[in-house]
Amino acid sequence: MGTSFLTATATLCAAATLDAAPENTPARPNILVILSDDMGFTDIGCYGGEIKTPALDRLAGHGLRFTQFYNSARCCPTRASLLTGLYPHQAGMGHMTNNAGLPGYTGSIRENCVTIAEMLRPAGYSTYALGKWHVARGIKETANHPLQRGFEKYYGTIGGAGSYYDPATLCRDNTLITPENDPEYRPQNYYYTDAIADNAILFLRQHQRATPGKPFFMYVAFTAAHWPMHALPGDIEKYQGVYDKGYDAIRAARHKRALELGVIDPSTRLSPADNPGWKNVTNKKWEIRCMEVYAAIIDRMDQNIARILAQLAATNQLDNTIIMFMQDNGACAELLGRQSGNRDNTRQYRPLGPDDLQPRTRPPNMQTRDGRPVRTGPGVMPGPADTYIACGHNWANVSNTPFREYKHWVHEGGISTPLIVCWQKGIDQNLAGGFVKTPAHLVDIAATCLDLSAAKYPAKRGGVKLTPLPGISLRPSFTGKQLQRPAPLFWEHEGNRAVRDGRWKLVAKGRDGPWELYDMDADRSERDNLAAQNKPLVRRLSDSWEQWAQTAKAKPWPWNNGKKNRPEKKGKNTADTADTATED
Repeated sequence: MGTSFLTATATLCAAATLDAAPENTPARPNILVILSDDMGFTDIGCYGGEIKTPALDRLAGHGLRFTQFYNSARCCPTRASLLTGLYPHQAGMGHMTNNAGLPGYTGSIRENCVTIAEMLRPAGYSTYALGKWHVARGIKETANHPLQRGFEKYYGTIGGAGSYYDPATLCRDNTLITPENDPEYRPQNYYYTDAIADNAILFLRQHQRATPGKPFFMYVAFTAAHWPMHALPGDIEKYQGVYDKGYDAIRAARHKRALELGVIDPSTRLSPADNPGWKNVTNKKWEIRCMEVYAAIIDRMDQNIARILAQLAATNQLDNTIIMFMQDNGACAELLGRQSGNRDNTRQYRPLGPDDLQPRTRPPNMQTRDGRPVRTGPGVMPGPADTYIACGHNWANVSNTPFREYKHWVHEGGISTPLIVCWQKGIDQNLAGGFVKTPAHLVDIAATCLDLSAAKYPAKRGGVKLTPLPGISLRPSFTGKQLQRPAPLFWEHEGNRAVRDGRWKLVAKGRDGPWELYDMDADRSERDNLAAQNKPLVRRLSDSWEQWAQTAKAKPWPWNNGKKNRPEKKGKNTADTADTATED
């Protein structure tokens, strides 16, 4: 199942058929949700980036771009919120997949919620999941694995990170597999992004043969562009020279392009640079390579999205499939693999056999399947299977142009990322290529799926009463209507907290940080803190946050329990020290 010819053909096919209007499609739409990992606001082309994303750009040109769409600042909370339609704490995933012994921090989705698959399957939808799961406490907690949570077929990784060439916790349905012993898929050269798309296409073909005309819900969760920076040589070559001018030049170009496209308002200023300045970088060649590989990872994901779209087109399903592309959090400032090198670079390993599961999700003491030690540290050029490097916070500052902060935090750089919605039969084509500027949130995705599918939200799951959905359907925006939200939006992650009510956003860094107030209509970059001159507003919004935090189980939180579960600080490499399949 090679991809070079398929990719080229699929891109042309998808581009041609987005303009067509095939017949004999189901009355209710198919639903395709695509989620990427650890990417910033302006990484993709249609939001201002220089990375080549023609498939996503074309979806945006035929659909809608949401300019104020919000996630939950981190992979596990976002996935829990997206899949259940609840705030992450309501679903038990206020942090990662470690159980803190508190209602909002159980480390796994709880019995008081159902996934979109569990909502739609009783209404006659087939349900498929691919890629990163990361809402269960590891591979042994099978009760919350995809097939036990409403999906009929699954191919992907239960954990949160790992090699693109040999991913740990790889599963087909309920069975742990390796790239070499999978009975259904063994390409000559394995690369996880390709494998996710290949299996999505396989599921779509099986669906068409077995149940033609039956609507489906498909959840495709790529790990692109999460560390490690693993990319194929041909994709890396496309970006040689693109980043030679360094951080600030690329930030300025992205800011300008985002303004020209209209994805940010003309008044949006560029946030202050959070990097040492390109002239002060000593190892420019290494820094350039990191961003070249990062771009190549995203490029490859876009190629594979094109292939999935081409499969839908080939079966006359594309025009009645609503496609929603989003990202799990802002760009990642974590420094995994960048600060110090492995101490075992000369260690000899026994090659892994076909049935030997990859035992490590990250260094140290990690090996490739053919027995080579995995290298880390400054100067190790990322890309190949025997490297494990993060892109770093300087380039993350570029990815999040024009915003402040990163993954983990709930300033705009951590929680504001693209949402592209394309649905040929359901979006007013006079709006195609336009923008939705009203704030929207992950909690709205499940509500939208229920609306479009005519499914009913159940009252209970296994005798446990379900928490009501806080989100709203995005469907009115498909015909140009304003979204009407009855309550503010709220966030909490690692003590970072925020509330968004209309034009106002109240936000704080860390469990002890002071509240900051920003006018989002005038200052999306959060440069001018207006808290001091608006104390009554700060009090009202902070009181509403406290009330939400108690109701949604964001409190009590674990951030005062000594060093356990303490928030990661920018520049610290806490992820380097852990090696569990459940961590991000």
